[in-house]
Amino acid sequence: MSNLRLIPRLDVKGPDLIKGIQLEGVRKVGDPRAFAQRYYLEGADEILYMDAVASLYHRETLVEIVRRTAEEVFVPITVGGGLRTVDDVRAILRAGADKVAINSAATLRPHFISEVAEQFGSQCMVLQLDAKRRPGGGWEVYRDGGREHTGLDVVDWACKAQDLGAGEILLTSVDREGMRRGFDVELVCAVSRAVSIPVIASGGMGTFNHLVDVVAKGKADAVAIAHVLHYGTLTLPDIRAKALDLGLPVRTL
Repeated sequence: MSNLRLIPRLDVKGPDLIKGIQLEGVRKVGDPRAFAQRYYLEGADEILYMDAVASLYHRETLVEIVRRTAEEVFVPITVGGGLRTVDDVRAILRAGADKVAINSAATLRPHFISEVAEQFGSQCMVLQLDAKRRPGGGWEVYRDGGREHTGLDVVDWACKAQDLGAGEILLTSVDREGMRRGFDVELVCAVSRAVSIPVIASGGMGTFNHLVDVVAKGKADAVAIAHVLHYGTLTLPDIRAKALDLGLPVRTL
């Protein structure tokens, strides 16, 4: 197994770092750039910026946040939210991002995945996949910040996105996001087993054991972490030290 990546997730609304529950009910946390720099210094493997308002507003603010972060943070930066055209992708990459996470535009026009992969490389094209459990079993893909149905089956969509050129999947359980009750391990496992590209588990981490579960049982390649880092419940050095003690394949600093 390749290194397990520890990725702080920073959801941004305008100039502010925020945190919500099930992608709603947001609360301001602080300056996203300051948090990104702190996490970089603490050993983050990557930084993930997500525009929580789908970039309908403050597009110039997000670009500036990414630009200034890239001057101080020297690990890969992924940016998602409201990227609808190749020009949008190009602009955020020029600002300093290394990868882009795309959800809504891809569900509306799947070949956008191929366009991004062909222009900038599959390693740049991350499928952002927001999932909710269906009452009858399985999961449905949602877009627009987890608010709009797509009718797409999560596992089928993950496989199709891989075939179209996605190089990675950011898999968020909307049901678990912000709840701190653990990842949807069954969801992560279903997607991880169906595709050969890396899967980043997001949504639900409240304790270190939740990370262990999603890696051991869910086969996640990376874990996106938000609440426990933003509010100081856990720190990246603590998480990395505990992971090394258990023999998990995290990077040694």
